[in-house]
Amino acid sequence: MGMRDVLEARIEDWLRDPGSSVEYAEEVEGRWAVRMGQETRDATTVWFTVGERSLVYEAYVLPVGEGTADLFRQALHRNMRAWRSAFALDSEGALVLRGRLSEDRVSALELDFALGEIYETIEVAFRPLLRSLQASRENSG
Repeated sequence: MGMRDVLEARIEDWLRDPGSSVEYAEEVEGRWAVRMGQETRDATTVWFTVGERSLVYEAYVLPVGEGTADLFRQALHRNMRAWRSAFALDSEGALVLRGRLSEDRVSALELDFALGEIYETIEVAFRPLLRSLQASRENSG
């Protein structure tokens, strides 16, 4: 079973499981968007991209602007505790959680762990990061 098959089967399982936080999933331009309900914010969408040798996943966290040193410090500190995903900046400069699984590690269990880590990181980090972002905007304006 290839990476794409494993991912698609796991997405179907998440959608069928009433205890799962996954509310919706669809394929968009060759990537899978998996939307999870969250407590700290309405939802988080995790984008899964199947490559030739790895599966990449990414979830948007916050926009980033000028004067956000404290936000970056918090994100980097939280990366020290991460296992399957880490804070990074996307091509537009927004703060995201990003991870990668090599082809030989893509399994239902690893996908559960990856999605669970993103869920938990958002739950724990979102509000403090948002406060830092708001404070930096107040101080710069």
